[in-house]
Amino acid sequence: MSDVILEVERVRKSFGGVVANKDISLSVPRGKIYGLIGPNGSGKTTLFNSIVGQHPIDGGSIRFEGRDISKLRVPQIARLGLLRTYQQTRIYRGMTCMQNMLISLPPPELDWLSIYRRSTPGDERKAEDLLRFVGLHPKRHLRAGDLSFGQQKLLEFAMALMSKPKMLLLDEPTAGINPTLINGLLQRLREANREFGITLLVIEHNMRVIMQLAEHIYCLAHSELLAHGKPEQIQSDQRVLDAYLGAH
Repeated sequence: MSDVILEVERVRKSFGGVVANKDISLSVPRGKIYGLIGPNGSGKTTLFNSIVGQHPIDGGSIRFEGRDISKLRVPQIARLGLLRTYQQTRIYRGMTCMQNMLISLPPPELDWLSIYRRSTPGDERKAEDLLRFVGLHPKRHLRAGDLSFGQQKLLEFAMALMSKPKMLLLDEPTAGINPTLINGLLQRLREANREFGITLLVIEHNMRVIMQLAEHIYCLAHSELLAHGKPEQIQSDQRVLDAYLGAH
């Protein structure tokens, strides 16, 4: 099997007359942590949505583990092991942390009867272990809506881990989090990568964070791929600096 787990080739996506992604190509090796940066409106979130099947692309191809997933829907892609998180958390605020974890279990089959599947003691142990992993085990019986925003992001991360993903796309995991908690979150991401072997592709606006976390970074600007390379190369790339400073 190829060492490349995700391959995006010349992907195009427009909404009406607005071009969101123009001939974007990138690849992510299995087991790595890669970054995706760019000014607001550069097309990062659109690309994430395309990769996980939230909307059809207009051209190009997206391959996951060598398989073309361009025409698959979100549940089909998720079952292959490719998931994403969101800048604004998508948790069930009225449920406890444990209930959130258990409702995140992937159904054994893609049919409506699977929603009636009951959790097993093994499922509950797994949920508790993952809540312990992200530091939320003492709060497992609290309502998710009563957690701080940073804790809600950790819960969403743990919920994604319930599906045993091969790859996670993380959309601004540190946005809105108290700066004192960011290092702890980054450590959890590194541990998930190292201990569970999960490949990560991370959108992040905090340059200090992404330069610490990612070993290779792609930069988008004006809906196109502007540059890519190691963090130190991106930091010193004049095109990237101009894009962030609003120059053309």
